[in-house]
This record gives sequence, structure tokens and C-alpha cells, in this order.
Amino acid sequence: MALVFAARWVLKHKLAKVWRTAEFVVARTAYSGYAAGAVVGANLALPSPADVGWSTYGNIRHAMVILMIASLTALGISLAYAVTDLILARLSLSNGDADRKARRLQTQVRLLRRVITSVIVVLAVSSILFTFPQVQALGAGLLASAGIIGIVAGVAAQSTLGNLFAGLQLAFSDALRLGDVVVVEGEWGRIEELSLVNVTIKIWDERRLVVPVANFTTTSFENWTKQGTAITAKVMMPLDWEVPIAELREEAGRLITSSDHWDGRSWSCQVVDITENGEVMVRIVATAADTGAQWNISCEIREHLIGWLVAHYPQSLPRNRTEVISEDELGAAHLGRFAVVSSRERGSRNGVTRTDRETDRESEEG
Repeated sequence: MALVFAARWVLKHKLAKVWRTAEFVVARTAYSGYAAGAVVGANLALPSPADVGWSTYGNIRHAMVILMIASLTALGISLAYAVTDLILARLSLSNGDADRKARRLQTQVRLLRRVITSVIVVLAVSSILFTFPQVQALGAGLLASAGIIGIVAGVAAQSTLGNLFAGLQLAFSDALRLGDVVVVEGEWGRIEELSLVNVTIKIWDERRLVVPVANFTTTSFENWTKQGTAITAKVMMPLDWEVPIAELREEAGRLITSSDHWDGRSWSCQVVDITENGEVMVRIVATAADTGAQWNISCEIREHLIGWLVAHYPQSLPRNRTEVISEDELGAAHLGRFAVVSSRERGSRNGVTRTDRETDRESEEG
């Protein structure tokens, strides 16, 4: 134990100044280092068979072998994590939204070390089990029927293996990275963790959406940062026919070009549709550097133009028109319609063919 303490002190206070990995080794081996040191010291202090007897000595030695395998496995995993922590720390320095290569490497390193750790743990558990004579005898029979056991194990672990390979496929095909902005099942958020089984998405309102890894290889999802972080903000405004389009476009342009959230690429203000309710649909778009700026400039455009229209052109706000018709006007309208129908019937009897437009024009002139 004294040697372990001395080694940690040297790593922390001496080597850490010239070897950055040393600080990660000290942090990761806080428990596994002392455990391995204690087990090694206990092995060196084992009593002789003459002192305790062969039976007791065999049990103690068997227990120490198991502890040795477990402690050295934990120490090895801790050292491997310390090395990868150094790599991840260097990647995180440039791990902004725009640095897609750094985020891809970070995702791959995290996933690979989980895979390697799982393999090491399985091998360590297998080694511990095979220290028992009963398991050794069983192992010989299992090896003879390895093909059947492999098929049964493959069927039983189909879901787990599917998630494992799906995670590796996502990481190394660059389809998904830590920090990517995605839309999954109607929820917008960032990839917070990519494990061998699940993908954890941090939703914008601090919730966490946990999705099986295999879902990302079998269903479609939106990745807003797949090729970069640049994105376009869109604001749709249903307005009245009396909206002054030229003035609205000028005001929108003045706002967007002076906004800190606009990236300077492009913007537009256009009438794109007329709804069934008789409203003019105006679309204002502006480019932004990332999703945060896109959200902010969208809200900024919406809030400013609503206030500007209320203050200067309140008649432009969406409204429903209702026309009030008096009884006299309603009766005249019915009489006019009856006259049109009678005119059509007379023309049909006299063998004259007229279009509806000609008949309507005659009715209006009459």
C-alpha cells in the first residue's frame, strides 16, 4: 500500500507537470490502484502450507487468485479509461458545433472503450469461473457442443447484439455524433450519450429521451448538424389582404440585417400562399449560424413584426369579414337571380345558346 501511495504521489506532483496523462491515471486509479496493491501484498504474505494445512492453504490460494484477477482487471480498465480520457479532453477543446470531426472521434472513442471494457469483463469473469474444477469439467463438455451453444446464445442475445452492432454502425458511419442536434419522435434535443444499448437525448427543456440504438438504424430521424451547423429560420405570418407587403419587407430586412443572430448569408420576405380562410400567408426566412441563433432570430422576427403591425398597420392583422345585407337588398338579389334563370329558359326555347357570362352581363345591364 505504501508503494501505491508513493507511486500516486509521484504521478500527481512530479510527472503530471511534464506528462499530462499522469493526472488522468491518478484520478481513475483512486480505488482500483489501492485494491490491486492490497491483493498483491496479501499474495506475498500468504502463509506456507505447513502452517495452515493443505486444505486451508488451497482455499486461501484459490480466493487470492480470484481477487488477483478481479483487481488487475479493474486496474487495467482504469488505466485504459485514463488514456482515453486524455484523448477526449483534447477533443473537447475544439468540440464546438462546427467541429464535426472532433465530435465524431469523441463518439467513436467513447463507444470503443465501452466495447473493449465489456470484452475484458467477460474474459475476466470467464477466467474466474474456470478456476473452479467443476466449471473446468463442464467447459470441456461445452466446447464439444460449441456450435449448438453458439446458436442458442446468438438467438438469446439477438436484441443485445443488434444494439451493439447498431451502435458501432452509427459511430463509424458518421450518422450520429455526440452533441448532434436531432429531432426524434417529435422531440428536439442534443445527443448526450451513445452507449451500447441506448441513445440518450437531452431535450431542450432538460428532459431526457432514451431511445434504443437499433431505432436509429431502422427508422428515419432528423439530424440538423449532419453536414454543418448553418440553418435557416422560418417565420410564417397569416395576415389580412390589406397588409402593405413592400413596407413589411423593408421593416423585416432592417430588423434581420441589424440582428446579432443573423449570419449575413441571406434573408427574404415573400407572400407564399393564400389560405382557405382568406388570409395572406407571409413567410420571412433568415439564415443563422446554429440552432440557438436560429431559434432566437425566429422569435425576434415574430415579436418585432407583430408589434410593428399593431402600431402602424392594425388593419393588416388577420380578421374575418362579415357582410350585413338588408331585407330589401336580399329580395333584390333573389329577383335578379330569378330574372337570370327566366332569361336562360327563354333562350333555350328559341334555340339560342348563351354562356353564363353573357347572361350574367345582361342581368347586370338590366
